[in-house]
Amino acid sequence: MASLADIRKDYILHSLSEKDIAADPFRQFAIWWQEAETAEILEVNAMTLATASAEGVPSARIVLLKGYDERGFVFFTNYESYKGKDMLENPRACLVFFWKELERQVRITGIIEKVSAIESDEYYNSRPEGSRIGAWVSPQSQTIEGREWLEENERKYKEMFADKPITRPAHWGGYRVKPVKIEFWQGRSSRLHDRIQFTLQETGSWQIERLAP
Repeated sequence: MASLADIRKDYILHSLSEKDIAADPFRQFAIWWQEAETAEILEVNAMTLATASAEGVPSARIVLLKGYDERGFVFFTNYESYKGKDMLENPRACLVFFWKELERQVRITGIIEKVSAIESDEYYNSRPEGSRIGAWVSPQSQTIEGREWLEENERKYKEMFADKPITRPAHWGGYRVKPVKIEFWQGRSSRLHDRIQFTLQETGSWQIERLAP
């Protein structure tokens, strides 16, 4: 079996320079997002969400980006989950996209806020019926008796909503990460990667800096 220490890949596809990058990080993200979609990356909107409790205990998991604009990056989940409790105690988070087909990462550090009830309702109502039922069925992150318990709970809620609209539960909705830093990472040969960081200033403008790889 090959040694783990010998596993490596040289990155040679693209470069990233200050003269080519957009002046606005949301515009730059939009450019890279379009290129990632064009590359037909599997689950292109998958991103790591890192949070921490009030005591500083870190936690990370994969969630799905469901929208972005100049206000921030939006995802949806159960407010009572582990991540929901972390974000209530410590409303800061980091998002990481890794698009290996393009040898790129985007890292977004920011402040967490809930999206409006209207935004949560709009997205919830666009979901497939099974996903809407699932938001009621699963007490996310809590210990349950087994798969059978989950399936029985699903049957219960399907019967409950059999002849009426499946409304959004109060414990489920969206969050927005409002960036204070966004880093664009482009893999380069010999680990001399390109890293361009945008940092939000008090004036609302963005400072652009190159970071050492």
